[in-house]
Amino acid sequence: MTKIATRDAYGRTLAELAATDEKLVVLDADLSKSTKTCDFAKVCPERFVNMGIAEQNMITTAAGLATVGKHVFCSSFAIFAAGRAYEQIRNAVAYPGLPVTIAATHAGITVGEDGATHQAIEDIALMRAIPGMTVIAPADALEAEQAVRLLAEYDKPAYLRLGRLAVESVMPEDYQFTIGKGHVLQDGTDAVIFACGLMVQEAMAAARLLADEGVSAAVVNIATIKPLDEELVIKMAKQCGAVVTAEEHNIIGGLGSAVAEVLAENCPVPMQRVGVADRFGQSGKPAELMVEYGLTPEVIAAKVKAAIARK
Repeated sequence: MTKIATRDAYGRTLAELAATDEKLVVLDADLSKSTKTCDFAKVCPERFVNMGIAEQNMITTAAGLATVGKHVFCSSFAIFAAGRAYEQIRNAVAYPGLPVTIAATHAGITVGEDGATHQAIEDIALMRAIPGMTVIAPADALEAEQAVRLLAEYDKPAYLRLGRLAVESVMPEDYQFTIGKGHVLQDGTDAVIFACGLMVQEAMAAARLLADEGVSAAVVNIATIKPLDEELVIKMAKQCGAVVTAEEHNIIGGLGSAVAEVLAENCPVPMQRVGVADRFGQSGKPAELMVEYGLTPEVIAAKVKAAIARK
């Protein structure tokens, strides 16, 4: 199976949009070869600006461009985009409600050898807490491409979470991404796994393991973490009676927290969370880190069985 990183799909799609969207402007904080905005710069250098290692300035510049009708994407690694520039995102972009997309790459622990300082495991929590901010974490290249195309015309602030690691293609070829809507990849009756980002492929693998043991697990891709598809979350929780969430993020403040908030108010059922258990990352190969931090199909399957046992 061909694997493509969501950051690669991001760069490729920006380059394609350059020919048709004359208002599209892309900013980068001196990481364009890694974030893949270099693809846009090659075909449209007049609307690309390398802001240097100055993420805060990049965000405020993006806000200014948005006020005069530009469709602005700005990129850096997630740890710098969401962390270093948080105040500017909050006050210069979100507070006035400007249509700027912060497309942050290299999110999560699968950044790998760069270690804890570069592994953003709290970015979803930071962005989700900002009023009016849309938060999207695509599962694969197809979904990333469609998200970029929609965000290029979006009239609200958005945070697009992208990964370094190549991931499996999990979405069907006829899939159409819609902001704010989840997608049932596999139906089930015993438990439901809500996942985002690269954890969707791990959730699908977990469902296959569970099927071998006679357990029917549904898998739902929640690409839009905010606004969350509350209707689908409640529907699937009622249908299955047990819930597991899976994310490459701290279990505090991310997808698991968002789902738990909805269930607590609307449909309390047994629930387990799979994610980084409130620890910093560390240097290592991505596959080894996934095992170290419990982000594997085996761990997801175990959590599903634990949730079912509490019914």
